[in-house]
Amino acid sequence: MNFGGNGNATIRCKYCSACLTVIPGEHAIQCAQCNCVMRIRRADRIPVARPGHVPAAFQRARGKKRAVLIGITYAGMRRGCGELRGPVNDVKCMRNLLCQRFGFPSECIIMLTDDQRDPFRLPTKENIRMAMHWLVQGCSYGDSLVFHFSGLGAQVADDDGDEADGYDEAICPLDSFQRGPILDDEINEAIVRPLVHGVRLHAVVDACYSATLLDLPYLCHMSRNGFWQWEDESPPSGARKGTSGGHAVLISGYSEGKSNFAMMPDAYASVGAMTHSFIRALECEPRGVTYGRLLTSMRAIMKNRGGGYDLQGPIGAPIHTVANFSGVQEPNLSSSEMFDIHRKPFVL
Repeated sequence: MNFGGNGNATIRCKYCSACLTVIPGEHAIQCAQCNCVMRIRRADRIPVARPGHVPAAFQRARGKKRAVLIGITYAGMRRGCGELRGPVNDVKCMRNLLCQRFGFPSECIIMLTDDQRDPFRLPTKENIRMAMHWLVQGCSYGDSLVFHFSGLGAQVADDDGDEADGYDEAICPLDSFQRGPILDDEINEAIVRPLVHGVRLHAVVDACYSATLLDLPYLCHMSRNGFWQWEDESPPSGARKGTSGGHAVLISGYSEGKSNFAMMPDAYASVGAMTHSFIRALECEPRGVTYGRLLTSMRAIMKNRGGGYDLQGPIGAPIHTVANFSGVQEPNLSSSEMFDIHRKPFVL
């Protein structure tokens, strides 16, 4: 690692040898030349004190139902890779679903998208961190929390022995090329571990490499004929990844991406396949649908590539093109605790 005259540190990308600036306090960095993500070695990390103050922009109403919805197109940010077209629509559709079907107060929903003018509503790394803190801060019995992300995901080599496959998953904020991605370790610490008894968190993630993004200890394997079983995904290192008594569920997508950088986008995608199938399945199924039935319905919609499944409401009406910009092949379920997916109703 080299230090410049202004005190900044630089390292070389191990994939394309580009010179990258190391940001104090970060554990990974994304290369703007090749899009690859690599971990910053412990010896190269620059410590920094994190501020505990949350700006007034995030001091919003705190009802029993709260949500953080994030959509990033990366317009003008990724060299030679274009932009995603679906994430902002994904966020608008999710907000409509939460407000109209599940009674979430609009003032209790934070939307971070890169088409906004308010600097505190841009999906930068720091704003996402503050939004996650707002979501779970002071959570108490009966709270229903939702975290939704639509954008790019990545993998980076694990360095603390808490991943069975040797890789951490990550989401890429708007400033990922400057600040690096947000790793699953941090997401777990931010919105999973603080959940106390009686609090429910549902995370819906439309991104490649998102199957275990919350680092939850149990992964549900469901066959196409409906048979299912839970697999223990607890960290080999023995690190604690569960909640403080609450229940966390991640509905994400399984993909077989073999590269360590984000998928190329479909230029004509109006919404993402993962988000679309989740919303459409809830619109088609009766209230109180079980998790098993929800996953089955999502799978059928994704297999049909969204054909014949127009979203309802003022947001969904003009949307006709569904594309798999996240590389997702089928829905995936992980949880902080095991349960019967064909008996437990899905409730927000």
